Amino acid sequence: MKPVADLTEAEARGLVGIFCDIDDTLTWEGRIVPEAFAALGEAHMSGLRIIPITGRPGGWVDHIARMWPVDGVVGENGGLWFYMNDQGLQRGFLQQEPDRRANRERLEKLAKVILERVPGTALASDQSYRDLDLAIDFCEDVDALDDLAIDEIVRQFRAAGATAKVSSIHVNGWYGDFDKLTGCREIVRALYAEELDPTQWAYFGDSANDEPMFKFFDMSIGVANVRDFLGRMESHPTYICEGNGGHGFAEGARRILELRS
Repeated sequence: MKPVADLTEAEARGLVGIFCDIDDTLTWEGRIVPEAFAALGEAHMSGLRIIPITGRPGGWVDHIARMWPVDGVVGENGGLWFYMNDQGLQRGFLQQEPDRRANRERLEKLAKVILERVPGTALASDQSYRDLDLAIDFCEDVDALDDLAIDEIVRQFRAAGATAKVSSIHVNGWYGDFDKLTGCREIVRALYAEELDPTQWAYFGDSANDEPMFKFFDMSIGVANVRDFLGRMESHPTYICEGNGGHGFAEGARRILELRS
């Protein structure tokens, strides 16, 4: 990984937009970093397309798409994407409503198994706002669990035939073959009638569920705390910031804006 200070003017000027994770990429210690939110707004005002990509639920995505300085939002690790246009809030899902309902019933049964077999876990506090996935909390609102417990949560999901991804706070599981990159492709088609070009977007992230993005984008950027998850990934970001979480995002986003100016 190269320092984000090594970004070149040619790379920055070739961008049309920025994708970014939210938890521990725009936030730090559970809250949005003001400098990160300001940098997000500055990037949007400069003409760059801004699309957060998060494991957070559809309920959060609804709010963010309406209220933040963004062009759209992908949530639940790629399973849904919302954006505003002249007709109001537009919602897209990878699964039709009957499939989402059936998968929800399976996940509710699986949740009981995981909570029983992995002591100290809990349903994520935002679980009731989710449409496609199940989020098991391992450190957000519970005492932090160790890697063995996190690995066991993942194993339980996979034993039940579900996909599982580790974020900085939750293990998310779902039925279906999609990830954050899938959602990026879909929202770019919906918003711009384009195919996703890995040379024209930057991606900022911090954890193992960002790995498909780190692998795909030429300008993939990790905030400093991504180092905690490198052992869970085969593909690492191309660049790394000095700051943790939102402090690192602000550093990287402003470097891009300086180069473009």
